[in-house]
Amino acid sequence: MDPTFAQPSSRPMRPFARLLESLLFTPSRNAKLRLMERYFAETPDPDRGWALAALSDGVEMPAISASRIRGLVEARVDPVLFALSYDYVGDLAETVALIWPPPDAGGLGNESETPRLGEVVDRLRAASRTEIGGVFAALLDRMEPSERLALIKLVTGGMRVGVSARLARTALARWSGRPLERIEELWHGVEQPYTALFGWLDGGPEPDVDLSLAFRPMMLANPVEDRWSDLDPTAYRAEWKWDGIRVQAASFGGERRLFSRTGEDIAQAFPDIIATMAWEGCVDGELLVIKSGAVAPFSELQRRLGRKQVGAKLLADAPAAMRLYDVLHDGERDTRALPFDERRQALEAWQARWQPERTDLSGLIAFSDWAELEVLREGARAEAQEGLMLKRGDSPYEGGRPMGPWFKWKRDPLTADCVLIYAQRGHGKRSSFYSDYTFAAWTGAAPGSNELTLVPVGKAYSGYTDEELKKLDRWIRNHTVERFGPVRSVAPELVLEVAFDAVQRSTRHKSGIAMRFPRIKRIRWDKPAAEADRLETLEAMIPSGPAA
Repeated sequence: MDPTFAQPSSRPMRPFARLLESLLFTPSRNAKLRLMERYFAETPDPDRGWALAALSDGVEMPAISASRIRGLVEARVDPVLFALSYDYVGDLAETVALIWPPPDAGGLGNESETPRLGEVVDRLRAASRTEIGGVFAALLDRMEPSERLALIKLVTGGMRVGVSARLARTALARWSGRPLERIEELWHGVEQPYTALFGWLDGGPEPDVDLSLAFRPMMLANPVEDRWSDLDPTAYRAEWKWDGIRVQAASFGGERRLFSRTGEDIAQAFPDIIATMAWEGCVDGELLVIKSGAVAPFSELQRRLGRKQVGAKLLADAPAAMRLYDVLHDGERDTRALPFDERRQALEAWQARWQPERTDLSGLIAFSDWAELEVLREGARAEAQEGLMLKRGDSPYEGGRPMGPWFKWKRDPLTADCVLIYAQRGHGKRSSFYSDYTFAAWTGAAPGSNELTLVPVGKAYSGYTDEELKKLDRWIRNHTVERFGPVRSVAPELVLEVAFDAVQRSTRHKSGIAMRFPRIKRIRWDKPAAEADRLETLEAMIPSGPAA
């Protein structure tokens, strides 16, 4: 697929629609990069900037809920026809794009013309919450199906085209020849639609922005797999890989930022951390919930992720803390070029000087050889850790994932045989397949009864091949018991071997447990459902206590 992104005079929204469609149906990473490179090269400002914002950070505008979109459609289309179409297509955005009445010359203008992407964004951002529905509908009236789909994805923030913010920035680097690390540093100092950034990428001067509070591209590790035995143990330092989320905290001149690994500012969800950052510098660490000096399960931290506001009760129930790995700026001194061993000394001195609240250091693990360290790794699960990190003592802090300096040596995943009970249609290119699977384990019925029942224990939508997906989809259609819109209840006859990182208690699920990162490892066509695992087996995998 090699679409042309040059702007047609009458349909200037079409290139953005073509880009999204092409990205959705292009599995190759390099092919996605080429599509974005070409779009950025051929598309003028500010359209390319708003497209970049949509693919990366999202465009801030008044929200339009799914229920409101359905209401707008049902005001123009028979609600029964819409419900049947939605059930068949399985994706709200695609259904609306296809079923919305054709462009009407009685709308906002000539039916042969559509506004540019920049004009679309301006109209939506200028609309109040009461006006946004009418503006959105009027724009749909002037668009063809592919443009409508792009518009709906824009207003809902649901791109789902297989592009991360970093991949979009990588496309900028490849197209312009500018260093990716510098693009990522400038990123948070330039406002959408990134006109100043594109001016520099086109060959102009670098944007003049204050980078003290900007996100520093994080250094990431590669899986060590079986290569650890080939490494020199004396060259590496080991520390625990804690089960939280990686963060970067920057504090300069009273201004404070807290970034996720992808550079998203998550300060609003963690005011307790922000309130304690009365220090100068930039540090890298793990965000955890720590109670009485012990790390709580990841599910406690998950309660706070993505929130715009956090109430007093949640702040008290799930107190956040940072466990530090590295120092990137010691005050105003940039330490990233120093070897890891020197940065570690600087981090320890920084911690002793500032003594920040809700903050401690991730300790280094003394070891003499890999066999000794492997024993510790095998016990990581019992200590509520994900595994180990291996870092060369002479490695500088480099943004990205350089090969060799840092490795992650994760614990082996847990597995369980579970019974498929529900299947749901996927999104995007999977919208025609039942690709999201809810599975269950056996548990005892009422006291005194020998009967077993199935109780849901998890949901997964990855781990299988395209051929396996097709086979699963056929099986689900042939074994459907009930239908609930895009969801089907199936006969409890198929066993899925599920891999997951951990099991934890959860009051949100009927089973009382939750799996961390479940994925399909194998389809057990050969195994009777009666031989699937019991809930008690999964409960036994819950760690006995948190790690100090």
